[in-house]
Amino acid sequence: MNPLLIALVGMAIVISGILAFRMHAFLALILAAFCVSILTPSSQVLQYSLQTNAIPIESASAEGVLVGDKPTEGRSSVLRSNADGILEVVASGSVSALAASGDTYAVAIDFQDADFDVNPGDRIIHDTQLSASRKEAGKNWGARIADGLGSTMTKIALLIAMASIIGKCLMDSGGAERIVSSIAKSVGEKRMPLAFVGSGFTLSIPVFFDTVFYLLIPLGKAMRVKTGKNYLLYVLTIICGGTMAHSLVPPTPGPLFVAAEMGIDIGLMMIGGILVGLFTASTGYLWARYANSRWEIPLRASEELTEKELEAIANRDESQLPGLGLSLLPILLPVVLMGGATAVSMMAAGSASGALATLNNILGVLGDKNIAMTLAAICGIVLLLRSNTSDKPIKELVQSALSSGGIIILITAAGGTFGHVLRQTGIAFTIQDLMPAAQSSLIPLSFFICMLVRTAQGSSTVAMITTIGIIAPIIAAQDLSYHPLYIALAIGCGSKPISWMNDSGFWVISKMSGLTEKEMLKTNTIMGILMGTTGLVICMVGARLLPLV
Repeated sequence: MNPLLIALVGMAIVISGILAFRMHAFLALILAAFCVSILTPSSQVLQYSLQTNAIPIESASAEGVLVGDKPTEGRSSVLRSNADGILEVVASGSVSALAASGDTYAVAIDFQDADFDVNPGDRIIHDTQLSASRKEAGKNWGARIADGLGSTMTKIALLIAMASIIGKCLMDSGGAERIVSSIAKSVGEKRMPLAFVGSGFTLSIPVFFDTVFYLLIPLGKAMRVKTGKNYLLYVLTIICGGTMAHSLVPPTPGPLFVAAEMGIDIGLMMIGGILVGLFTASTGYLWARYANSRWEIPLRASEELTEKELEAIANRDESQLPGLGLSLLPILLPVVLMGGATAVSMMAAGSASGALATLNNILGVLGDKNIAMTLAAICGIVLLLRSNTSDKPIKELVQSALSSGGIIILITAAGGTFGHVLRQTGIAFTIQDLMPAAQSSLIPLSFFICMLVRTAQGSSTVAMITTIGIIAPIIAAQDLSYHPLYIALAIGCGSKPISWMNDSGFWVISKMSGLTEKEMLKTNTIMGILMGTTGLVICMVGARLLPLV
């Protein structure tokens, strides 16, 4: 069955399941994964595995054989495509590596058939990998689903669990509010919209966007009470900072999963996401100012906050809030450790300094994504203990955080499972044959695939993990002239357009802020399109001017 058709069936199940049948995202993704796995014959799984693991032969002559990757030495097989494009074993022998020159490796092959000659385009695969590929093809649907679920859990489960604890501790301790109030105090009341952009962006690194919006919108309403104007400006600036960090900066699930699937260092993804986010959030800020000058949106009555409560927020006693340094620690610690590990590793690669090597070894441990996030979670618990703002024991608060984080883990892992079985159809190789030859097309292609999925089913996270399931194998098969980081960031930017009524975040913002559906479409939706497009342009320019390879 054609891989593109299988993919369309799977995506239709996800989209219709979530939209038409109101299914939970986890169930819709798992059902789609089962459907894709059932429609994919074992022969197709075998071909995908062989093409993924076998090393192409670039050239062959009397002097030797050149391949594009380092082979595993020992007993191996040579694969060749038949008239139908199916890889078949045509010879066996013993492979030994001779020399390496850049990205090319010279190998010697002692064939059992002395008269056999290899051709450019043939592939070499070690017999253990050949056996593993055949074993993978022999698995039933359930085993393939379990493999995809388990491999995704390994990559993201601990990180999202720790991020959930950090977010809960920041909220319940008052640390998040301290960060917001401190930024507002430092920039002044007139620059409060910039403070909302910065606060939203900072808090959305470890805290999910919906939670950040719940935190900041009462403060936006309080500012409207104080100033008597600029309500739309406050709402949009809260959104533009938080929503971009949600799609660009780990450890939020979308960018975390994309980075893990593409093998991108988490620290590098964080740095790149922050830099691109500065440009996109700036675009959102400029649009917010324009929209605010064009449309006057009143502060409407709402159930969650009375006029009296708004006044209380506007005049809150900050003496009960924790200190700024301790409040920032759970957020900044993983950024510093993971980003620092990446930066020091780059510097240590070209240096023989003993001190730098020692620092590199230390940060190599502490900067590990799982260790850094665990340390940050411990700091969050310390912050909560010192604030003494909740009567509930720490055990209950952590349990609550893990309960909400567990749902995110399951949805993300289900998306990873869907991508896993989708890749086994060989869709990457099919799309690769249909793609333009230029490598630069991979960046806009990734962006538009993600945009289409996001527009169709509403969730930016589901859109990102669906897109990477299609695009990651294509990237792995390419010899890129730029770092794959730019493609990962383009996927994140592609998850911004287009927010409308099928997006849960659309309704969270609308109901909490009091904006009508029409007001949301002409302000928030357009802002998302502008920010996402800006990010795409930045990624394409960055890939050309600063390829990082």
